[in-house]
Amino acid sequence: MDIDSAAPLVVWSFGIAAGAYTLLAAYLLVLGPPWQSGRRARALAASIACSLLWAWLSWTGFATGHPTVLSASSLGDVLRHGAWFVFLILLLTPESVQGKNTALPGWLVPACWLSILGGLLWQLSSFFGFLAGESWLRTALFLALTMPVLGLILVEQLFRSVADDAVWNIKPLCLALGGQFVFDIYLFSEALMFNQFDQDAFAARGFVHALTVPLLLLASLRSRDWKAKIRLSHRLAFHSASLLMIGLYLLFMAGVGYYVRYFGGDWGRALQLALLFAAMLGLGVLAVSGSIRAKLRVLIGKHFFRYRYDYREEWLRFTHTLAVQESPQAMGQQVIRGLAAMVESPGGGLWLREAGQESYRQTARWNIPANEQAEAPESSLLRFLIASGWVINLEEHRSHPGRYSELEIPLWLSTLPNAWLIVPLMAGSQMIGFVILTSSRTPIDVNWEVNDLLRTAGCQAASFLANMQATEALLEARKFDAFNRMSAFVVHDLKNIVTQLSLLLKNAERHRDKPEFQEDMLMTVAHSVERMRQLMMQLREGATPPGSACGVSLAEVIERIGREKAAQGRTVEVQLQQKLATRGHAERLERVIGHLVQNALDATDPSGRVTVSLERRGDRAALEVGDTGHGMTAEFIRERLFKPFQSTKQAGMGIGAYESLQYIHELGGDMRVDSEPGVGTRITVLLPLFEMNTESDLREKEVA
Repeated sequence: MDIDSAAPLVVWSFGIAAGAYTLLAAYLLVLGPPWQSGRRARALAASIACSLLWAWLSWTGFATGHPTVLSASSLGDVLRHGAWFVFLILLLTPESVQGKNTALPGWLVPACWLSILGGLLWQLSSFFGFLAGESWLRTALFLALTMPVLGLILVEQLFRSVADDAVWNIKPLCLALGGQFVFDIYLFSEALMFNQFDQDAFAARGFVHALTVPLLLLASLRSRDWKAKIRLSHRLAFHSASLLMIGLYLLFMAGVGYYVRYFGGDWGRALQLALLFAAMLGLGVLAVSGSIRAKLRVLIGKHFFRYRYDYREEWLRFTHTLAVQESPQAMGQQVIRGLAAMVESPGGGLWLREAGQESYRQTARWNIPANEQAEAPESSLLRFLIASGWVINLEEHRSHPGRYSELEIPLWLSTLPNAWLIVPLMAGSQMIGFVILTSSRTPIDVNWEVNDLLRTAGCQAASFLANMQATEALLEARKFDAFNRMSAFVVHDLKNIVTQLSLLLKNAERHRDKPEFQEDMLMTVAHSVERMRQLMMQLREGATPPGSACGVSLAEVIERIGREKAAQGRTVEVQLQQKLATRGHAERLERVIGHLVQNALDATDPSGRVTVSLERRGDRAALEVGDTGHGMTAEFIRERLFKPFQSTKQAGMGIGAYESLQYIHELGGDMRVDSEPGVGTRITVLLPLFEMNTESDLREKEVA
């Protein structure tokens, strides 16, 4: 390699790296002998020592140009990688397990040692003249590239497998070593592609290592004993295997690209670019292929682990899948997706028995056609699922039907494309429904482990679905309750209107020839019709009567009620000290006050007195309805008066007082009751005042 033009920069670069590693080693020795802190601390000390040796040999070799020192620095680079491999492997090995790398895939450790052994053999053979350097240069570059690739895989496994509470300790180490390995991968892969080093990148190698030294120091201070909490997961193995396959694929395509350019002549570069595009396109196709991922997961679970599933990870993923639905209608599809992901199935359908139905029907589907067939509870399929709770493997049933006793598969299910597994959704002894999954993307042995996982997940899904159905039923019941309550209010008002019209008809027999009565009768009928129309609108739309709150003259409302009662043959004494107003709905306020007056009249003999007074108390209007009727006990007022469906009247519904109190509270007011049996009752309604101007603002300014 030609680095003469960059020689001064290379010398400075590796000199700075040597100084940084020297300071790091000295600081760690001051903190305490690392060989007294456990094998992991000793491995770290050895790694830093090898890095220090490599940096000093590189600086000396490029400063003096002596070939022997340069060869020794290359050998030191291999030893540096080997020392870091040992340290990372020890971190990934649980201390409680002796002689077994249970936190590592079985192929990774041998691959690391083979790369180190190959690098050592090549360096020694080249040093003693057994190999011609130029003719074996590509082999050396390939070995030099393999070591940082394997180191990066180890770092990736360490970061993914460490427990959450230990990430803070291990993060600086992963950043430092990951940065070194990534830079070396770039450096040697480009050299392998173009058969020569990038002089600027090679000159910066020492600076890169010097920049990572503070991170190594920080990692050493955070984890003095290096007792990392490591756990192996299936996801870790999957990502590591994927990374290895991608690395091998890229190395292979890089080699092919080199020979295409070498033997392609004038077309070499164009062919190389076309091959590069094809390689990246093929990598993208493989990366997004569900079948490839499924085959890789099954391969890893079958050959590298005692159990196929990481149950903690599967349970967290399944629970998260069920919990992220945007609506109750999406819950069914989430159940299908969660169960399908456990067996690499690309589709499925959910059959549920909904409220008010006896049979099970398809309520959700994913990548399968719609099916309108219903399955009755007394069918052979459902009786078998309820009795056994088994996961039915339709492929096994076709080849060994005797294993499923007298189970008969329905005709519609036999014709369902790619139907594979039937998973019952059991909530206790009750079957909520069942899920039919289609054939998996890759062959899977449905053994006891798969069956147990699907059955348990089915029970959890059933509890989610049962809770969803119960919630929907509760919401529906609440809607009916709100409708019934509103209907009770409307019926109560209709009863009052009917009473008023009945009284009108009764008086018509005696006064129908009088013009005044006829006019009053027409006004009363028109008012009753308008009121009934508004009540029907309220019942249909489920809202309060139309119109917004505005200023309402309480005096006018009281006088109007007094006149209506007088027309009905009852006398109400009205005492208006001031003409006050409040904010509200005129019609609803008139209904509330009219209800209080009517109750007073009903409780008072014709010879008794019913009074309505209005006065100002501070910033509130006080409207008082009093009578000399039979009165109420304190217990009745406390426990029954304002409770719905509680009444002392033979034909009463117990709604008026409850509705009146609710509306008064809605306006920000209050209602107080003072009653004594045999003496009478006084109800005081306190409402916020609303100032109503009766003169023009211009008039007020002129007077001022």
